[in-house]
Amino acid sequence: GPQVCWLAPEQTAGKQKPFMYTQGQAVLNRSFFPGFDTPSVKCTYSATVQVPEGFTAVMSATSWEKQEDNTFVFKMSHPIPSYLIALAVGDIVSADVGPRSRVWAEPCLIEAAKKEYDGVIEEFLAVGEKLFGPYVWGRYDILFMPPSFPFGGMENPCLTFVTPCLLAGDRSLADVIIHEISHSWFGNLVTNASWGEFWLNEGFTMYAQRRISTEVYGLAYTCLEAATGRALLRQHMDNTGEDHPLNKLRVVIEPGLWGVNPDDTYNETPYEKGYCFVSYLAHLVGDQSKFDAFLQAYVNRFKFQSITADDALGFFLEYFPELKEKGVDSIPGFEFERWLNTPGWPPYLPDLSPGEQLMKPADELAELWAADGLNMEAIKAVDITGWRTYQLVYFLDRVLQKSPLPEGNVERLSEMYPKISKAQNAELRLRWCQIILKNNLEAEYSKVKDFLQSQGKQKYTLPLYRAMWGGSEAARALAMETFSATAPQLHVNVQNYVKKILGLEVVE
Repeated sequence: GPQVCWLAPEQTAGKQKPFMYTQGQAVLNRSFFPGFDTPSVKCTYSATVQVPEGFTAVMSATSWEKQEDNTFVFKMSHPIPSYLIALAVGDIVSADVGPRSRVWAEPCLIEAAKKEYDGVIEEFLAVGEKLFGPYVWGRYDILFMPPSFPFGGMENPCLTFVTPCLLAGDRSLADVIIHEISHSWFGNLVTNASWGEFWLNEGFTMYAQRRISTEVYGLAYTCLEAATGRALLRQHMDNTGEDHPLNKLRVVIEPGLWGVNPDDTYNETPYEKGYCFVSYLAHLVGDQSKFDAFLQAYVNRFKFQSITADDALGFFLEYFPELKEKGVDSIPGFEFERWLNTPGWPPYLPDLSPGEQLMKPADELAELWAADGLNMEAIKAVDITGWRTYQLVYFLDRVLQKSPLPEGNVERLSEMYPKISKAQNAELRLRWCQIILKNNLEAEYSKVKDFLQSQGKQKYTLPLYRAMWGGSEAARALAMETFSATAPQLHVNVQNYVKKILGLEVVE
């Protein structure tokens, strides 16, 4: 089943030994152990796990010890919802990267993992504590999963599971971990009581992530990253239609004949529209330090509990009685009820204009590359060597929007910026592959196949199959050929999503 994933050696990075891991979110742990598999119930847990020689077991636990017979004993001393109980077993080793952090990975990845994260996590944790209050979980370790892991990260307490796509070799994706670290307060400590209000986990976490990022990298870069997120929300709403019922913050998960899997309601809305709503609350307060203090009070008030949106918003109005008196919850067009229950584009968008100083050069450069006659002098005058990941991503998103480009332009672009066309950074590789497909650049099709063979993350895999299937005959052939070569190394859910895109039979 999808919850206890048994990987054959070819689905791992080392390709020598099998690997096993569990994925609890949203309602999959009911197939791993008997329990109340709802985020509204929290409990502590302990586990005794015996594994074969040559394997190591790790869990989302506050303490663990190895006993004889290769038996591991784990205890989680804080109450957590069932979806955060996680186990992984494999040929894995660890390396310290900070006073309370280590990285875990297959032996062939451990050096890269240590290099990428040495000293990085502690900096993010310290900023998180300053903003949101104590980090209660003791350790913050990261387990780099095999390449077939379908998610970016899973915020299992004490031991975040992450995609090996973060190992870009130059720390250019190290900041992705800030999102998972932010869940330590929002999601893991204060949890949505039902999956219909998933935005309470993700909207607050996106806000917290961007607060930490602003402290570490500055406002301009954070606004640029948030603009990338807004573009994803726009794309999602254009694909589904704004008035789709899943584009509400409070989703009605209706049980039909067989019930509904909350995973099928997963999209950008709880993240980015949720972020806009939390930003709107901050805007109502009008003072960043006062809103930061509110977030600390919110975490403190609801820690180790599961709450509803009404609890969260009720506490907000109680904390700011002057706003309650003003009736900010029912300002026409911005009513809290409307935010929660009306599908569509957020009524309020935070100001991302500080990102303009990074967006403008990227916009202008994309314009130059989209022109009929390339002005190479103007292009060469733009130095992109100092651009960080999200500035490059923003540039490539613009190029993609303007694609297909005039004949020959993409080839020139590829030659001019090996930093992009030969990147190991997964966010850049995804965009570059999308550009290759949109411009039908058959000479570079092998890059699409290589990228899809190197990882199985849902966020990267599905858009590329959609692009191939919506493209030329050659692109469709590439989709079929790549899928038949890589299907065995993909997670079963991802296999099924791809089959739906390609119109193949799905075995339920």
